Amino acid sequence: MTRFLVGITGGMASGKSTVVRRLADSGFHVIDADQVVAELYGPGAAGANALSKLLGPDVLDASGAVNKPKVAAAMFSQPDLRRAVEHAIHPLVHGRFRDKASQLDGVVVYEATLLVESGHATSFDLTISVEADEEKRLRWAIARGMTEGDARARLKAQGDGERRRQGVDRILHNDGSLEDFHQAIDELIDELRGRI
Repeated sequence: MTRFLVGITGGMASGKSTVVRRLADSGFHVIDADQVVAELYGPGAAGANALSKLLGPDVLDASGAVNKPKVAAAMFSQPDLRRAVEHAIHPLVHGRFRDKASQLDGVVVYEATLLVESGHATSFDLTISVEADEEKRLRWAIARGMTEGDARARLKAQGDGERRRQGVDRILHNDGSLEDFHQAIDELIDELRGRI
């Protein structure tokens, strides 16, 4: 089985979902880290158990699943807690991704906001960060329904992105027109088809 693992990352509202959607539409396998986390946060799942041990049982709802809004609010307001949660959850998420990817052949794309920060970027054949100007990202986040205060807080929590940009193989810029961005994605698709 030939498998080529591609990690896609980028800051909030940078355009990475657009990239991943076009890659999926082109027939590549796509695994979303957020979906993996959702599975791990279900009742009795490994992530729910880990967070219950770390933060106490009140982070679980009545069904035994993680109360995601409660955990997210605490993480964004307490950087030390955010690091502890990430340290507990990232290995579980990456392990689940590897399990899923091992069942697939061809190009397997993994979308993860904290791909570099989690320490797993080096396990991919190609890593790409989708980057856009911060003010554009702020406007796009607000247009998607986030309040300006929440959007600014999340951008601040994600930092300036320098570590992310330094930790990937390639940057895919989303600062021009949508047509230019789509053309860059199509060139990436052609390149990935050539890898298998």
